[in-house]
Amino acid sequence: MKNVCIYLQVHQPYRVKRYGLFDIGHDHAYFGGDEENDLNNARVLQKVAAKSYLPTAQRLLALLERYPQFRFSLSISGIALEQLERDAPDVIDLFRLFAKSRRVEFLGETYYHSLSFFYSRPEFERQVRMHAETIERLFEQSPRVFRNTELSYTNALGAWADEHGYLGILAEGWDPVLGGRSPNHVYRPMNARRTKLLLKNYKLSDDVAFRFSSRDWNEWPLTTEKFGQWLSAADGETMNLFMDYETFGEHQWEDTGIFDFLSALPGELLKNPQITFMTPSGAIAALPDRGVIDVPHVTTWADTDRDLTAWLGNELQQAAIGTLYGLEARVHAASDASLLEDWRRLQTSDHFYYLCTKWSADGDVHAYFSPYGSPYEAYKIYMHVLKDLEWRLRVNESSVQTSPHGSATAARTQPSREAAVGVGV
Repeated sequence: MKNVCIYLQVHQPYRVKRYGLFDIGHDHAYFGGDEENDLNNARVLQKVAAKSYLPTAQRLLALLERYPQFRFSLSISGIALEQLERDAPDVIDLFRLFAKSRRVEFLGETYYHSLSFFYSRPEFERQVRMHAETIERLFEQSPRVFRNTELSYTNALGAWADEHGYLGILAEGWDPVLGGRSPNHVYRPMNARRTKLLLKNYKLSDDVAFRFSSRDWNEWPLTTEKFGQWLSAADGETMNLFMDYETFGEHQWEDTGIFDFLSALPGELLKNPQITFMTPSGAIAALPDRGVIDVPHVTTWADTDRDLTAWLGNELQQAAIGTLYGLEARVHAASDASLLEDWRRLQTSDHFYYLCTKWSADGDVHAYFSPYGSPYEAYKIYMHVLKDLEWRLRVNESSVQTSPHGSATAARTQPSREAAVGVGV
């Protein structure tokens, strides 16, 4: 029997507006883009909802109704969920229908789509708890399988998932890690006792996510019949198709035929009585593991390198993220909810992705997703925001020191526009 395990990632960041040097000390609303530009987060979300989230959800619900065997899983970042609740609540309503079907599994991740596991384990665990609470509130599910931001994974993360009781964790089925083995099996993380590891079949996944509309691809056009033949011919027990939800309608536009492909795929695959669909936890429960996978260095699903260089590969990125996490202790000590929220939104991995200076195909992908003119513009804007965050921290700390009682109320005082006049910028 061959099992098809589909996981779709939903994520939208809070994009930082074009924040200038002379905004420092005056403007603390970092994420409020103008209506007419591409940095208005509500407008971007509603556009993607109309092009992708809603039409894809409608087709997936129709497939759940038509095929009792059909199953899939979703991972939705916490900041995407809060934006959807506010700006596109009809998407949340459809996602709730997924949950009610009991054939869609919601996975765990960090609330802010951050790289916090690699910089602050306490912050990482706080964000994972925040995300789990949100999934339970909205969809009445408690995540049993974990996927880290951008499918980033290492042995240490597998051990963490095992310590925290997850049934499974997802990772990239990268050839150097597999050492000649197939990604189409259930494995175990190094040093894990119970947690299992599911690996993305990146070749089959990327045929849909990246190559579907490419007329330069020698397999274009990709039909469900052809894709079904490839799945049937593949070795192994679980074909793990992991991709962005936005593949459908946003990255691959409707006129490419991607929605027709999605609607026809389950029926085509189920013509083969040896193929069925499983969620990640279903595959883990039903299938034997085929041994340990050793991942001593971080793998991800991004770029040709499949490592963290998409976010941390140059000095701009390293300086930005190092400065950000260097503020952690002061941010938590401030006991200021707005400071903490802004600091956490600035952890979202997209901010560092925009700073990437790679060339060729990888560089083209980074440029496609970035709302800024260049990585250098993005860096300048981001660091201006961090300077303002530091300024707010200094005002907060000064308020506590000068307060006669050192009260928590003083610590929560927001810096006023008048107080910013004397900032040397």
